[in-house]
Amino acid sequence: MEYTSGAASWQKVLRRAVVGLLPRRPRQRRPGWSIGVPLIAAAAGLLFTTTATTAGGTPLREDRRPQLTQLIEDRREEVAASEAKAARLRAEVEEQTGALAGADGPIKAQRDRAAASRQAAGFTALTGNGITIELNDAPRRADQPLPKGASNDDLVVHQGDVQAVVNALWAGGAEAMSIMNVRVLSTSAVRCVGNTLLLHGRVYSPPFKIVAIGDPAAFQRELAASKGVRLFREAVDHYQLGYSETISTVTVPAFEDSTALQSAKVLR
Repeated sequence: MEYTSGAASWQKVLRRAVVGLLPRRPRQRRPGWSIGVPLIAAAAGLLFTTTATTAGGTPLREDRRPQLTQLIEDRREEVAASEAKAARLRAEVEEQTGALAGADGPIKAQRDRAAASRQAAGFTALTGNGITIELNDAPRRADQPLPKGASNDDLVVHQGDVQAVVNALWAGGAEAMSIMNVRVLSTSAVRCVGNTLLLHGRVYSPPFKIVAIGDPAAFQRELAASKGVRLFREAVDHYQLGYSETISTVTVPAFEDSTALQSAKVLR
C-alpha cells in the first residue's frame, strides 16, 4: 500500500515537471463584442426607460397639428372676445361723450370737429366705383411635383406682392381701401407670416382680396406701371398663381380698430 501511494506521488511530480518544461500557451483574449454586448444592452434599456418616462403613456410620433390648430382657434376666440369688449367700451365712451356735449360747449365743439374729420380719417364706411384685386396661391396637390425650376416660395403670395398692389392703389388716388374686408389706412402695416396675412393683429389665409374706391382707370394704370405687380403677374403665367381685377361698385367698411395714440413726435 505504501509503495502504490509513493508511485502515484512520483507520477504527479513527474507530470508537473513535464508540464513545466512545455511552452505555455498564451491566454486567449476575450473578443470585444463579448464586452460590448452587455454595454449596448444596458444603454438600450436606459433609452427605453427614458423614452417611456418622456412619453408619459402617449405616442412620441403622434401628430401635433390638431393640437396646434386648436391652440390657434383658441387664440382667435380670445382676440374676438377682446375686440368685442373694446367695441363695447368705445360705444360707452361715445355715449357718455354725447351726453356731456349737450351741456358742455367746449366738448360739443371738439365733438363736431372730430365728426367732420371721421370720413377723411377712415371711421365711416364708403360706397362707390372702385376695383377689387384678388391674389391667390398656385393650386397644388401634395402628390403633385413642383413645376420645373420652381420652389415652394414661388407658388405662394408674399408680403411684397400684397404691398405692391396696395401701394399702386394708393398711388392711383384711392379714397378708401380694405384688405380682407378690413379697413386699412395709409399707416396700416401689411405683413405675411408664411403664406398667411397678418393685419391689425388678425391672421388671414389666401386668397387675399383688396378693395379700393376711386377711379378704376387710374388704378389700372398704376397697377400696370408697378414693377412689383408686373413681377407677380409674370409668376401667374409661369406658376399658375391667382390674380384678378374686377371693376364694380364696392363698399369699404369703417376702420374699427383702436385709435389710441401709439407714438408721437414733436416738430419744431
